[in-house]
Amino acid sequence: MKKTITFTLNGEKRTVDVEPAEILLDVLRDKLGTKGPKYGCGRGDCGTCTVLLDGKSVRSCLMLAVEVDGRKVETVEGLSRGKPSPLQEAFIAHSSFQCGFCAPGILMTATELLRKNPRPTRGDVQEAISGNLCRCTGYEPIIKAVLSVTKKKNKK
Repeated sequence: MKKTITFTLNGEKRTVDVEPAEILLDVLRDKLGTKGPKYGCGRGDCGTCTVLLDGKSVRSCLMLAVEVDGRKVETVEGLSRGKPSPLQEAFIAHSSFQCGFCAPGILMTATELLRKNPRPTRGDVQEAISGNLCRCTGYEPIIKAVLSVTKKKNKK
């Protein structure tokens, strides 16, 4: 039996009918056309499906869609409004991605970190992104990109 849920997706109210066992990742991608979160492992290990739920990073492959009823979901598409966010610009400037498969999840995780802690240490960044697997970069360009955003904020 389908259930109608309403939630805010990237600042916009969305209403959709979902099956009780339907996962959030499938609803976002297949019903709402949000392609940022990716299906990776299906077990919550890789982080490619990471979104922010009420500001906290969650694995959308492990979350039932019915759990977001009345809540706020933010995907990588919500980070920019017509132009890349400062974090996205930093990732571009530091060549932080090669294939880009992990990019949306890492950007969401880093966004959560920077919102909670605008001046993280290298260790803070490493810990925050530790749940996101990247097979291409070796993480160094990602860490440098996140820290560069904090340096720009500190200069203001």
